Amino acid sequence: MNPTTELNPHDIQVLVVAAAGIALLVLLIVWLKLHAFLALTIGSLFVGVGSGIPLEKVTTSYENGVGGVLGYVGVLIALGAMLGKLLADSGGADIVVDRMLRGRPATLPWKMALVASIIGIPMFFEIGLVLLIPVVMLAVHRSKGPAMRLGIPALAGLSVLHGFIPPHPGPLAAIAILHADVGLTLGLGLLIAIPTVIVGGPVFGKLAARMVPVGAAGAAYAVTASDKAVAAAEADDPKPTRQPSFGATLLTLLSPIILMLAKAASDIWLDKASPLRHLFDFIGDPVFALLFAVLLAMITFGTAVGFTVPVLAKKIGNSLMPVVGVMLIVGAGGGFKQSLVDGGAGQAIAKIALATGMSVLVLAWIVAVLIRLATGSATVATVTAAGIIEKLAVGMPQTHLSLVVLAIGAGSVFFSHVNDAGFWLVKEYFGLTIGQTIKSWSLMETVLAVMGLILTYGLWQVV
Repeated sequence: MNPTTELNPHDIQVLVVAAAGIALLVLLIVWLKLHAFLALTIGSLFVGVGSGIPLEKVTTSYENGVGGVLGYVGVLIALGAMLGKLLADSGGADIVVDRMLRGRPATLPWKMALVASIIGIPMFFEIGLVLLIPVVMLAVHRSKGPAMRLGIPALAGLSVLHGFIPPHPGPLAAIAILHADVGLTLGLGLLIAIPTVIVGGPVFGKLAARMVPVGAAGAAYAVTASDKAVAAAEADDPKPTRQPSFGATLLTLLSPIILMLAKAASDIWLDKASPLRHLFDFIGDPVFALLFAVLLAMITFGTAVGFTVPVLAKKIGNSLMPVVGVMLIVGAGGGFKQSLVDGGAGQAIAKIALATGMSVLVLAWIVAVLIRLATGSATVATVTAAGIIEKLAVGMPQTHLSLVVLAIGAGSVFFSHVNDAGFWLVKEYFGLTIGQTIKSWSLMETVLAVMGLILTYGLWQVV
């Protein structure tokens, strides 16, 4: 080992503490049945203290992690819940599902994967999930099949696009660090994404549906249905006097995607100093795009279908009650991740990976995998792995640089578990236990990561 890869006592300490912190979470949640928010908070403080973060900064690290997630994802979850509530109550979700259910039932998972992949092009995983959940759950109820049969294809489409494809932040950061070409990476990324989504989505979804036989009743866009207060509040909700048209429904659901795609295009084609670029940066920001969609939905799914303004206000208020718990758990997951990052677990993992001396592409994937496992963040794993690999990639052809970026992206989605806010988001939205979430979501992420490695390595050999 050279000095840059040799593990010091602190590295060993943080790795042991990270493993112990994850074990503590499992103990608290699975065996002691402690609420996930409290367990994640306790686990975060344990990791912070054990990793050697100064005592006066341990809670600050946790708070920064919670704030970093909730300051962004929390707002999106709230706006997505509002949009989903209006979509469902107006009958718009029924219209979308009616169109999707046309044709053979066997094609439904494939349609779900396609819709999720299209939505996932401009959107972060969390935004796409909160937009898709009402449609997925209604399709599950209507098809009377297992939730994972449709949920896994949707999750796979979103996750692959988030990990592999610019303009998502991880791939864009890796492209910048490694000086890869955006257009070439996008093209190769889409080439790899299609078979990866197929295998990790509809194909793996059949297996996941058998391993996790959760039906429509247990799936938890229906957390609403299990919450007596919300159910009571909704019992006397006025019903729409007419349904929205399919065109109006599609326009409302696609409006945030269109705005974000416009921003992505302006990032590529417009000069940074252009006033038009600044405008697109504003209207294409996910917070504005979803807010615009909610305001539009108050017309297309609200007044246009016969709801009065007071009724809309009540529905929007009701939409927030079921997601409060989800937001707290997701935020605490961000706090746990931040404690691992600040404690130095990511750096220790990187040293181990660099010491192996293997193929740059495989090494890039392994570094991303290990940092993902340690920190729970796909973006942190992508950025850190790209920084570690940077010097090893100097002088490579542009095609190989793009493949290294994609290999890093594939590794960054490997086996999401209890230190990933996305894990808790999926668990809560689908009403799963931790074991069920691991057998479905975590294994799906692993399938996507391994498929990404196989395909990038295969292209590496022929280009």
